[in-house]
Amino acid sequence: MSANVDVNNRPDYDQVIQDIADYVINFKVESQEALDTARNCLMDTLGCGLLALRFPECTKHLGPVVQGTVVPNGARVPGTSLSLDPVKAAWDIGCIIRWLDYNDTWLAAEWGHPSDNLGGILAVADHLSQVRLSNGEAPLSMREVLEGMIMAHEIQGVIALENSFNRVGLCHVLLVRVASVAVVTKMMGGDREQIMAAISQAWVDGSALRTYRHAPNAGSRKSWAAGDATSRAVRLADMSMRGEMGIPSVLTAPQWGFYDVSFSKTNKDQAIKPDAQRQFSFSQDYGTYVMENILFKISFPAEFHAQTAAEAAVILHPQVKDRLADIDKIVIRTHESAIRIISKSGPLANAADRDHCLQYMAAVPLAFGNLIAEHYEDDFHAANPIIDELRNKMEITEDKRFTAEYLEADKRSIANAIQVFFKDGTSTEEVAVEYPVGHRRRRVEGIPLLEQKFKNNLATRFPNRQCQTIFSLCKDQKALEQTPVNRFMDLFVIG
Repeated sequence: MSANVDVNNRPDYDQVIQDIADYVINFKVESQEALDTARNCLMDTLGCGLLALRFPECTKHLGPVVQGTVVPNGARVPGTSLSLDPVKAAWDIGCIIRWLDYNDTWLAAEWGHPSDNLGGILAVADHLSQVRLSNGEAPLSMREVLEGMIMAHEIQGVIALENSFNRVGLCHVLLVRVASVAVVTKMMGGDREQIMAAISQAWVDGSALRTYRHAPNAGSRKSWAAGDATSRAVRLADMSMRGEMGIPSVLTAPQWGFYDVSFSKTNKDQAIKPDAQRQFSFSQDYGTYVMENILFKISFPAEFHAQTAAEAAVILHPQVKDRLADIDKIVIRTHESAIRIISKSGPLANAADRDHCLQYMAAVPLAFGNLIAEHYEDDFHAANPIIDELRNKMEITEDKRFTAEYLEADKRSIANAIQVFFKDGTSTEEVAVEYPVGHRRRRVEGIPLLEQKFKNNLATRFPNRQCQTIFSLCKDQKALEQTPVNRFMDLFVIG
């Protein structure tokens, strides 16, 4: 036989795929901390989606692909009157969740927003519940939604712990697709083979470029890419439930697999020998770790690497607000990931460009004392030239300790420090914030603020009585877990 002829022996599924499938099939969620955090995560994630409905650039994407389409037992999109097929509903829910960059975050070797998976989970759960009711069967409960969230968080987050996709130019939304497809295929009643087939299809889709997240191409795709990923997961899950075959060695196949095509590339940070296949590394098994340690964006709708910079800037605002014209320079000490991902000079083209610029997210609260979603819009930016004046005076430096502790499992800090120097030789003190208010280390302080954020976001969409009903239910762990999914979704319908 010629040496260049492939041997056509169909392999077993890659171990990574088998491990994910076994986790969603067999793992029993018993951690009360994880369930309680998932409840808070549900509140926060839906609240972010409701707030995004105020922005036409977001809402223009919503609704059926073909106007006028009527879907029996359609999945609802919270805060709207839309009832859609679960694939498009997942897209819409995922889009509004992610639009303002205000939902939860996971920071490790790879970054991401595990609550992006809620788009697929909630759409499928609502649709299945209505189908079951129409057949005289019991609907899914919100406990099942919370467990699905915990598992999706865990899959996305554990893969991200030691495997950097951004360093090879790939976007973290591929992990949304993988996590969502595993969970929703299980929710649909998939067996082990069907779940593995669906996961393998998600990896085939996996080469998602990060181009749209970085200068000079940063743009609004980063606000809907996760919705697209969780929606694609629902479609792949449906195909697998219909009997579509999987691709067992999608990761490890020589030359054609994900590792060789997308993960073993040579770059300036991590040189890979031409004949070497770099595979995923795992430091722990799947459990409930990620949900228990998730990072909430409580104070600012800002890329998470800048959360503590914005907090430090708010603290400094009273000292500098009347001396902005007298500033000589602003020194920001930060961690390597912030420098690599969000440090930018030069013009900022749009809102998506601005909410991924460390300098912009520090300049606005220095000058105005806060940072809200409207501060990224074109009109606000154009009306306030002081923002770019302050950006031009910023010096960004890496603190090696900040970089190290960002990756340490018992710390996972996201530190920034800011000091302002004036032309007369005086300066403010340096303000350093190492853990943002949404960090697990600040849960006691953060959860009341998260609840108030949810109340505020509810009030942007619903009358007071409806807000109180939703909030009271979401505060009650036992009552929420027992609520049928369709009844929960009823509370979020407009009109």
